[in-house]
Amino acid sequence: MGYYCLSVPAHIEKAFSHAPLDVYSLKHRIVVRLAAFGLYFLFHTIGKTLRYEVDGWEHFEQIGRDGKLPIYCFWHERIFAGTYFFRNRRIIVMNSLSFDGAYMARFVQKLGYGSVRGSSTRGGTGALVEMIRLMRSGFATAFTVDGPRGPRYEAKLGPVLLAKKTGDPLLPFILECRKYWTVGSWDRLQIPKPFSKVKLIIDNPIYVPGNVSDNELEMKRIELQRSLECLVERGKKWRETRN
Repeated sequence: MGYYCLSVPAHIEKAFSHAPLDVYSLKHRIVVRLAAFGLYFLFHTIGKTLRYEVDGWEHFEQIGRDGKLPIYCFWHERIFAGTYFFRNRRIIVMNSLSFDGAYMARFVQKLGYGSVRGSSTRGGTGALVEMIRLMRSGFATAFTVDGPRGPRYEAKLGPVLLAKKTGDPLLPFILECRKYWTVGSWDRLQIPKPFSKVKLIIDNPIYVPGNVSDNELEMKRIELQRSLECLVERGKKWRETRN
């Protein structure tokens, strides 16, 4: 009886494998590895204590019934609670080409994500092409739509372009933590306090036809923007009624 070795396509293996660190000094290679491990430890220490409630999961399920994959869309400030909730689903995310992006890529891979390197300013086109290829290979994707550096609460066009190219829908969602710390960063990053309740609210999927004009594409971006803004308000109301 013969045995066959099924090779993994190179673009998939690259997304889920740690990139070599040859371009960095020994000191920086150590920093990358320690930072990735430290973030992984922090996320697991806090994340496993969080208590999630979900509203709108039927929207996610409907995408699957339609034979599509979600393009998850959320605000950068909610990245902690979102990254932990959706771990180990082999979702593809984009990490920047900066030094920070090197350890962030390793960190998210430890949590079961795939990573492509690029950003809205450097390597963005190549990264988007890679995400298209990976979606066509059966992997969902996710965007912090106002990242990596803002402006805060301003949705960028990248995920809308991906939806146009793949035919897969945008899936806006928000995670509202009942109790959290706020970091003094551009996005006012929220770090959930241990044992906090977290509300995941998912809105209706947004489809982008492949033949839309540039003006129509911008209208879809605005639709995504408004959906996420409404989700912020829904999250605030949930939190305020339970304090």
